[in-house]
Amino acid sequence: MHDRPASDGAALGALAPAGQGSLRRLRLRLTAWYVGTFALILFLLGATLFAVIAHQMRRELDDSLRAATRAVEQATHIREAEAVSAPGAAMDAVAELTIPGRSLYLFDSSGALLVPRSADRHVSEAASRAALAGDTIDTHYHTQAPNDRALQVHAESFRVPSSGRRYVAVAVADRVELEDRYAALIATFAGAAVAALLLVAAGGWFLAGKSAEPVERTLAHMRRFMADAAHELRTPVAVLRARAEVALQRERDPAAYGEALQAVGVEAERIGGIVDDLLTLARADAGERPVARERLYLDDVALDAVESARVLAERRGVELIVREFEEAGVEADPVLLRQLVLILLDNAVKFTAPGGRVTLDVRSDGGRGVLAVEDTGVGISADDLPKVFDRFYRGDSARAQAGGAGLGLSIARWIADAHSARIDLTSTSGVGTRVTVRFPLPTAAG
Repeated sequence: MHDRPASDGAALGALAPAGQGSLRRLRLRLTAWYVGTFALILFLLGATLFAVIAHQMRRELDDSLRAATRAVEQATHIREAEAVSAPGAAMDAVAELTIPGRSLYLFDSSGALLVPRSADRHVSEAASRAALAGDTIDTHYHTQAPNDRALQVHAESFRVPSSGRRYVAVAVADRVELEDRYAALIATFAGAAVAALLLVAAGGWFLAGKSAEPVERTLAHMRRFMADAAHELRTPVAVLRARAEVALQRERDPAAYGEALQAVGVEAERIGGIVDDLLTLARADAGERPVARERLYLDDVALDAVESARVLAERRGVELIVREFEEAGVEADPVLLRQLVLILLDNAVKFTAPGGRVTLDVRSDGGRGVLAVEDTGVGISADDLPKVFDRFYRGDSARAQAGGAGLGLSIARWIADAHSARIDLTSTSGVGTRVTVRFPLPTAAG
């Protein structure tokens, strides 16, 4: 392909930063959505988890206080059973009982403190209420400053069968234990959440980049497509304008005007061909070109295309031969299939020097239709071979001089792909090129 003018490169360069900036913003937005969504999930999960664990911790604290009062009750039962006549037996039992992290109290049936010597007002009030109600009392309170602490109180009234006496056992726990555990849980979860969000942000950025890669490739392809299309149309439009201007510069005889109009028509036809090819590819990219599926015979379509291509071959002095010709059923769009065969034949004739030969083979291989077009033209170099299906690519100067916009094989590839067919191209520079299209097995009833 010819080098693009500087204006095309400048326009392409101007489009690139804008597209890259939009993609960067899109990537940031996608990453923000990933992180925001995950943060919301973590928040809802954490809130639910904290509520469940807080409830569980409070229940464990209540259970531990009940177990402590039962320990006081059991110790009192045992001691009074051993020494019924000793009034201080229960007091001694409670005084000797120790439960880590719990303060134990014993009150008589009137709510008077027996063990230890003093108790907070709230503890005494809970014991009095339990003594009057003959039941259990649960409450909590805050101590006075400067030792402001939240305390949980459980008071339980019980009777000793051996002596008949009624007592109230009270167990007190500092709620700071619960709060410390809760704070430790929050700190652990918060640290894990921050680490998870950082990982999600990194992973989101990576995934957003991967998701944006097809968009980047599409935008790059669009920019290249637009620049190539502008470049291809620039030459025939310039020639068209120049011929019209020259024809109008001075008075001419009718024959000269006819010649000028004929040249204008040639250039207009070239422009029309490029526009038609561009429109075909644009519709293919947008999925707006429906592909019909009907059972037909590849040999019939190929024979019809050969008759159309023979005129071009004769004009260029190229021999067009149908060599192998078998009946081959395929499922295809008849219009697109004919266009595919015409593109391959036109391409082969165009790049074959006068006196050369183009051959067409149609055969059935295990029920699969196979089409092969071979020429004795200029061939394609090994470096250019992987790029021949790229849009606007025309390779070396020998192929570029043959004319055309370099869209034919791109359209051929699209038609083959639309029919789930495989198109292969082999070539040797200076010897010739062979294009083979293998169609899948037809499924419709013939």
